[in-house]
Amino acid sequence: MTGRIPDSFLDELVSRSDIVDIISARVPLKKAGREYKACCPFHNEKSASFSVSPDKQFYHCFGCGAHGTVIGFLMQYEKMEFLDAVADLAQRAGLELPREAQAPRDPGSADLHELMLRAARFFEQNLADSPRAQAYLRRRGIDAGTCAKFSLGYAPDAWEALLKRFGDQEEERRRLLQVGLVLERSGERAGGYYDRFRDRLMFPIRDSRGRVIGFGGRVIDQGEPKYMNSPETPLFHKGRELYGLYEARQARIDLKQLLIVEGYMDVVRLHQAGISYALATLGTATTQEHLNKIFRQTAEVVFCFDGDRAGRQAAWRALENALPLARDGRELKFMFLPEGHDPDTLVAEEGPAAFENRMKQALPLSEYLVQQLIAQVDLEHIDGRAKLKALAGPLFARMPEGIYREMLADRLASKVGMPANKLKEFFASGESKRPAELKSELEIGRRGRMSVGRGNLLTQAITLILHHPAAARAITDAHLLTSIDKPGVAVLKELLEQAGAAAAPNTAMLLERWRDRPEYERLTELATLDPLVSDAAAAAKELKMAVQKLLEEYGPGHRMDELLKKAQELGLNYDEKAELSSLLQAKGRPRAP
Repeated sequence: MTGRIPDSFLDELVSRSDIVDIISARVPLKKAGREYKACCPFHNEKSASFSVSPDKQFYHCFGCGAHGTVIGFLMQYEKMEFLDAVADLAQRAGLELPREAQAPRDPGSADLHELMLRAARFFEQNLADSPRAQAYLRRRGIDAGTCAKFSLGYAPDAWEALLKRFGDQEEERRRLLQVGLVLERSGERAGGYYDRFRDRLMFPIRDSRGRVIGFGGRVIDQGEPKYMNSPETPLFHKGRELYGLYEARQARIDLKQLLIVEGYMDVVRLHQAGISYALATLGTATTQEHLNKIFRQTAEVVFCFDGDRAGRQAAWRALENALPLARDGRELKFMFLPEGHDPDTLVAEEGPAAFENRMKQALPLSEYLVQQLIAQVDLEHIDGRAKLKALAGPLFARMPEGIYREMLADRLASKVGMPANKLKEFFASGESKRPAELKSELEIGRRGRMSVGRGNLLTQAITLILHHPAAARAITDAHLLTSIDKPGVAVLKELLEQAGAAAAPNTAMLLERWRDRPEYERLTELATLDPLVSDAAAAAKELKMAVQKLLEEYGPGHRMDELLKKAQELGLNYDEKAELSSLLQAKGRPRAP
């Protein structure tokens, strides 16, 4: 996404785009000291908790947790994709989009989009010419209007129907291969191609702009696999896309909620019944990328799963992925269907009104989480309650700080039979560890404040840079951080380099450099904290102290002392001797024997 736009262009775009002007055109802002306040546009409230900082070029709501840059605001408020928001701001600022942003992801991808559209129309025509495929849709209760809305089609029961239509030349066949519409033959007939989709009902998958980027194919009768998706291509990335999102946005400008189901046919049948806010993941678990895209559209999400064991396993995976995004102002709910039903069959049997009534009874994430934990233990005994506390620890570690997490801890404490403050202390202490993949030195202290403790030096330094980017110019030995093998140090070093190289750095400028990276959400959270110091000079002083302490504790000198001690007590292997000699030489001391 941002990788297509040079950092230098993003820096200039952010510096020329006044976040106060952009937001005030949509939300009435009032001056409050150095910042501006308003009632949050992302959740209902009576008192103003939405704050806009002209210095940081950053907004934050203390009620629901919404926050971001001017680009992020357009994405969240106007429901824009990243590139559309950049293009909008560039036009306002009188900047010409760089060639990388104007051009498709690769030189031929405009042609690839056109090819996918032509393929979709080919499948649609084949559906119109296939009595068998039409009979199947009638059996499933799908009418002509819904077929047209979703551009449903049919892939003929032939090995080369699509290939013969669009693959006369070798270059055309290679493009068909590139978008996953054909496969290469192997064995004796190696070198040729054949259609990927054969005798299948075809569901075009559209991106946010309505362009066809992939297909899902369902067998008409019996066969395996039942569903087949396009492979990963330059246009299509299964873990990011949501089937039906484009159609849902076309049906409703204001999406108050979204319903996540499991199948293409479920989405189609629900839309036909008037439940036009249904969408589906493409044969994968709901990922955080999916959820980030969903939460740009609405604050309320209902997951709908079959009531069988597989459905409940899928629900738990969705819950685990949703926890890092569960925060104040967002609602996540879980709906389970009666045994033997999926959304397609249930809405056909009961009707849309009964189906939506079932949705109203969906379990909130908090209730579902507590229920599932309790089912694994015996609360009649101390051991069972202790096990419940231990099971909940890693899950709470995934959740961001806030009222939502506090209230969930209160709910669980009542079940465990211990004071809520004790349980919260347990979750905040070292007894409750994050899962291995979430371990990080970027931890904040209680109430959002940094402790100067050893475990929070990195967080302290990074937060200082985010709040006062100009302070990075005070650090002249950032290159020495390369020698520290510690999670998060590379983030600190890169932020120092980015802020130090910019002529007039600000918070928004730095954050946009990280938008597509895993650390982005955490960095934006740190940017919302109260500043540790009030001015750049004090920040520079604190930052120098933090970096110096990191180098003292974990830098080359620390490693050298470790190796010298080991050499005396246990001896060193060949690699360690070489490392120690290098460190000693750098210090101007004799080499290790």
